[in-house]
Amino acid sequence: MTDISHFFYRYFLQLGVSEAGAKYLNMAALLLVMLIVIVIADLLIRKFLLNLFTRFSEKTKTRFDDFLVINKVPRNVAHIIPLLIALEFTPIALADFDYLENIIVKGLLVLSILITIWIIRSFIKAVRDYLNTKDELKDKPINSYVQVVLIVVWSIGLLSAFAIVTGIPFFKFITTLGAASAVILLIFRDTIMGFVASLQVSINDMVQNGDWITFEKFGADGNVIEINLATVKVQNFDKTITTIPTYALISDSFKNWRGMEDSGGRRIKRAVIIKQSSIKYLNKEKVEALKKIELISDYIDKRAADIDKYNEQNNVNKDLLINGRNLTNIGVFRKFIETYIEHHSAINKNMMIMTRQLAPTPQGIPLEIYAFSKDKRWENYEYIMADIFDYIIAAVPYFDLEVFELISEFKTSD
Repeated sequence: MTDISHFFYRYFLQLGVSEAGAKYLNMAALLLVMLIVIVIADLLIRKFLLNLFTRFSEKTKTRFDDFLVINKVPRNVAHIIPLLIALEFTPIALADFDYLENIIVKGLLVLSILITIWIIRSFIKAVRDYLNTKDELKDKPINSYVQVVLIVVWSIGLLSAFAIVTGIPFFKFITTLGAASAVILLIFRDTIMGFVASLQVSINDMVQNGDWITFEKFGADGNVIEINLATVKVQNFDKTITTIPTYALISDSFKNWRGMEDSGGRRIKRAVIIKQSSIKYLNKEKVEALKKIELISDYIDKRAADIDKYNEQNNVNKDLLINGRNLTNIGVFRKFIETYIEHHSAINKNMMIMTRQLAPTPQGIPLEIYAFSKDKRWENYEYIMADIFDYIIAAVPYFDLEVFELISEFKTSD
């Protein structure tokens, strides 16, 4: 070993170089040889492993080995042997320079930790990409778990590197850091909260990639495109991106539209407000006129017959319409709306269909439609709902009713 460490030393002495100079030149020459050997070994091993993995991945059916190549796992693994050569050769090249040897060896050990971290990182990314191709895992926050593992790996690696540089044993170094745990918790507060939140989100199946969510607090209204450890990215319908802290999903209230998308229809819940002053009883002439409306002609015949029978049996004085039982224009109109919705081709008949009268307001009486459209796509849903209300609003005057409109009065100066 001594002969190798002083391989060029005697040669430089023979050339008339001083002992000190010969030592430095010997060290430089050995380091140069080591560098050349390391570079050649790295190139050869990297090329060999890359070709080996590429050929192997082409012959196998699984795509996992393809992702190993894509994420450069073989290339990173190839650095291990050159690094071992450097660790083995450094004490020989620096046999006469103990202080410098100590520094370089520590540097190589730190570099070995970084290379190990990089290998683990590329391998984990390959696993992530492979798992993302599985249909049963596409709705899981895999990125969150990957980030947690990488944080742990980087933390252990950096602590090991500090322990090597300072010369403190690793476990003693960890024990010393325990006293600063409060500071560490404060620094990694968002990460810890995000990790816990991502677990709860995944376990409770609160949000999946592709879900449409509405989060008013953060101005988000669109599809979830990414779930990470600390954030959830939502692409709004105007193509902007909103970033939401992951822990906000469990600490605040938001709306997930997945239930609607998985159901048989999308809810229509909108009202027409009728002026109270236009509501009245229907006389016989108006009843006869409304019988011409095909959707409710059978209903009016039956109801009118029942009412006339009741009034005759009870000898009701019909000189005033208020006496006895009567049809009202708003009641007949409500039945008209309900019948129209029930016959509409775009409405899901297997889900609730209802036309109801809500409590009176200062503006009038709301008649609310509650039904579900078959088509859940936003643009088609809006078209269906507009088509329904176009028809209903246009039908209001046939029942001698009026829709409330807020009229602004402007005073003009002479």
